[in-house]
Amino acid sequence: MARETIYSDHPEEVAKGWCDAGAEKIHLVDLNGAVEGRPVNKAAIKKILKAVSVPVQLGGGIRDIKTIEAYLDLGIQQVILGTIAYKNPELVEMACNTFPEHIILGIDAKQDQVAVEGWTEETHLTPVEMSRGFEKAGISAVIYTDILRDGMQTGPNVKTTGELAKALDIPVIASGGISGIEDVANVLTLKGYGVTGMITGRALYERTLDLGAAIKLSKNR
Repeated sequence: MARETIYSDHPEEVAKGWCDAGAEKIHLVDLNGAVEGRPVNKAAIKKILKAVSVPVQLGGGIRDIKTIEAYLDLGIQQVILGTIAYKNPELVEMACNTFPEHIILGIDAKQDQVAVEGWTEETHLTPVEMSRGFEKAGISAVIYTDILRDGMQTGPNVKTTGELAKALDIPVIASGGISGIEDVANVLTLKGYGVTGMITGRALYERTLDLGAAIKLSKNR
C-alpha cells in the first residue's frame, strides 16, 4: 500500500478502454477494502459497471453475505473471497449454496504460504490445502496470486500454478507477474491441467503487454 502507483483518477474510463480493446472480463480489486475489511471503493465500482458491457469480477473487503448479495445485485458477476475464507469457512459454504457459480476463492500466497488481510497476515496453510477445503463447498474457480511476483513483472509462477491446478478438479486462474506476451504463452501451457485464464494489470498499464495480442494468442491455443 505504501508503494502504490496511480495510473488514472477515472477508473471507469480505464475499464471502458480495456473493454473497447477486446477485454471479455474485467477483474477488480478494492485494495482499500482488502486492508480495512469492508467495501471502500463502491462509488468507483458503480461507475465501472455502468461504463463496461462485459462481466466484472470483484475482490477485496468482502466479509459477509450481505456484502456479497449487494455486489451481485449491483451487477458484479462473481465475487472473490479470500480473507473470509480463512477466517470463516462456513460463510463461504453458505455463499456457494446461496449464490451458486458466483463465488471464487482468492488464494494469495508467499513462499507457498497463504496470506490474508490484504497480504498483511500470513497463515500456515499451503494453497493446495486451502483450496481443497473449499472445492467440495462449490466454489466455481480459484484465483492463485504469487504475492512476490504480483505487480513486479518478473514472470508468473508457472510451476506452483500448475501444481495447484493438477491437485484440483475446478478451474484455476493464474495471477501475478505477467510482464509480456512470453509470459502469456507460458501460462497457456498449463491449459491442459485446468488453468482456464490469467489476470494481468500492471503489464497493460506499463505497455509491456498488448491486450489484443494476448487475447489473440489465447484464442489460438
